[in-house]
Amino acid sequence: MTESQQIVIVGGGLAAAHAITTLREEGYDGAITLVAAEDHLPYERPPLSKSYLSGTKTFADALVHDQAWYDEHHVRVLTGTTATGIDLAARTVTVDPAPPLGDPLSYDALLLATGAEPKVPDLPGAGAAAYLRTVEDADALKEAFRAGGRVVLVGGGWIGLELAAAARQAGMEVTVLEAAPLPLAGVLGEEMAQYLTDLHRGHGVDIRTGVTVEAIETVDGHPQLAPTGVRTSDGTFDADLVVVAVGAAPRTSLAEEAGLGVATREDGGGITVDQQLRATDPHVWAAGDAALAVNTVLGPLRVEHWDNAIRQGKAAAKSILGQEVAYDWLPYFYTDQFDFGMEYVGHGSASDTVEVRGSLADGEFIAYWLDDENRVTAAMNVNIWDVSDRLREIVGTTVDPGTLTDLR
Repeated sequence: MTESQQIVIVGGGLAAAHAITTLREEGYDGAITLVAAEDHLPYERPPLSKSYLSGTKTFADALVHDQAWYDEHHVRVLTGTTATGIDLAARTVTVDPAPPLGDPLSYDALLLATGAEPKVPDLPGAGAAAYLRTVEDADALKEAFRAGGRVVLVGGGWIGLELAAAARQAGMEVTVLEAAPLPLAGVLGEEMAQYLTDLHRGHGVDIRTGVTVEAIETVDGHPQLAPTGVRTSDGTFDADLVVVAVGAAPRTSLAEEAGLGVATREDGGGITVDQQLRATDPHVWAAGDAALAVNTVLGPLRVEHWDNAIRQGKAAAKSILGQEVAYDWLPYFYTDQFDFGMEYVGHGSASDTVEVRGSLADGEFIAYWLDDENRVTAAMNVNIWDVSDRLREIVGTTVDPGTLTDLR
């Protein structure tokens, strides 16, 4: 691309910020406009359920860049601005409110990094619950945690368990309601899911499994009022605060209304892009939580994790500039819950065999997921650090299980 061309990026998260950074690092001197619906500059979301929520980090720590960086690198930033439509033929994006220099925004290349939003269950009283996606959501939870009392978390996924740990450490009475026999069993398998469940129960979290949530109860049944409890197949759990964390849905309406390819929910959802992050229109790319991209190893894959958003943002920027890129890396994520700190790389299955090296009792170990042919599909290091690069090298290879170690 030349400096006379224009790139528009829709989205205010990690994928968008790292795409912008990469464009400038790769020498692109043309116009860049960032359209961010939130009133903030792009920031990292993992701290919202971890260090920011606990008060050990500030919001400034979560910003990818400050305003001075965007000014210095001549990036036009439109915060508090919603992209309302895309005209693929005219190559324009309409936004609300219209910017000072006019609407619509013209582009030669458009990157959609619209992210995802919390799923709201079809339950009576669901509107009375709290959800976590934005810094404002985290601020509200932080204030509620300080107030103390009883919190019921609907959903025992990664976000639900991280919030459970944060609430418990803040002194709240915590109950987690999970529909499955064990939280995260579909990801980790039974042994590791049981380990994580026991960890929470050991810290005083009441985890109820196999539970069907029937309603979030409110005063006189009005969802706009504060919740009083959660009615389930296992009885009613009183609550001063109810938080729903049952997954996220990709924000695809902008792409779908424009006529871009969008996968069905059954196929994982997301804006369909190829291994170079290019959408079904040659001038449009997508990255991050909203993108269902073709992974060269695993096939079509949508990943909602920090590492993937960064990598896809960088790759999309290079693809826009005409460089050869490929979505060829394995998923990676991390979590911190009580004294459980871990990193996970790969894409394991609940049907895999899990080989543990190290000490479960001491909380320092590495778990390897192996398929029927002893191919390592995933690995997780728990409180053993600086080994993730070595684990990346092991994942995907076929091994003799007896040769696996805790890498220390």
